[in-house]
Amino acid sequence: MVDNRKPYEQAFFASKPLWYTKFLRTFLLWQLVKFIIINIKMTLMLLRSHRG
Repeated sequence: MVDNRKPYEQAFFASKPLWYTKFLRTFLLWQLVKFIIINIKMTLMLLRSHRG
């Protein structure tokens, strides 16, 4: 099936982020919390893989 979209139509552009999404992307405390959570998850994954 052929797609009939043309370049630069509305369907080609990404949606605009909500104000809350932009806030979370720029809020340093939230970024720090997410960084810590990701590091804890990676550490737990490594510890599980090295048992045995």
